Amino acid sequence: MYFIIVVSDGTGRTAQQALDAALTQFEDAQVEILVRPGVRTRLQVLEVVEEALKKKAFIAHTLVSNEMRSLMLETARKLNVETIDIMGPLLLRLSHQFANAPAEKPGLFHELNKDYFTRIEAMEYTFRHDDGQREHELDKADIILVGVSRTFKTPLSIYLAIKGWLVANVPIVLDMKVPPILSEIEPSRIFGLTTYPTALAQLRRSRHEHLGGSTGNYANFDHVTRELRFATAIFQRHPRWAVINVAHKPIEEIASEILALYNRH
Repeated sequence: MYFIIVVSDGTGRTAQQALDAALTQFEDAQVEILVRPGVRTRLQVLEVVEEALKKKAFIAHTLVSNEMRSLMLETARKLNVETIDIMGPLLLRLSHQFANAPAEKPGLFHELNKDYFTRIEAMEYTFRHDDGQREHELDKADIILVGVSRTFKTPLSIYLAIKGWLVANVPIVLDMKVPPILSEIEPSRIFGLTTYPTALAQLRRSRHEHLGGSTGNYANFDHVTRELRFATAIFQRHPRWAVINVAHKPIEEIASEILALYNRH
């Protein structure tokens, strides 16, 4: 078994991805990668080198600080620990190319991409928790949308997820109880969506026709009215849930209302 210690003053993701790519060329090698992120002080560098010595490991590092890279090289050389500097040569070459010194700011790459990764995480969460899925994980959501079918729960969820919010949505179905976990979640995170019966019936008729008339009484005006009354009764039992009428509003406007109420709390 070989040990490789990944050392970074950021998350270590860059070095680990480079190593993973390289290790695909060594299928039979048994390697354990140990990640040591956030290494930014002299003491931390010394501790990592000591660990490598004890484990007979070699170090792959992406330290952007010239001081820390030099200390790593000097200390490892004294203790006969093998190291590979993944970031240093690239920074040096770019410095010559641009005739400028690098910023040497640890974690800068991760910080610049933080919003991107946040949005990806939000999108994944939202797709996994669409239409009442995984209700036991609803407490992890930033925002929960509750409403009958065709009150824009899914498009709103996706729109907000693109902005980085963890959003789940829960359908209200006539004569069925909503998940009990909703009563345990901070009410300011839950938003009821409602509309007018005529507007909802019209939306549902379009879907009913698109599906060849196979949705039963889904678009029937009396049925739609009963559903909305049932939803209103649920909202009244939870008076601290904000309720938003989505009729004749674009997704952006509804989302703005939700975020304004959310931020107020």
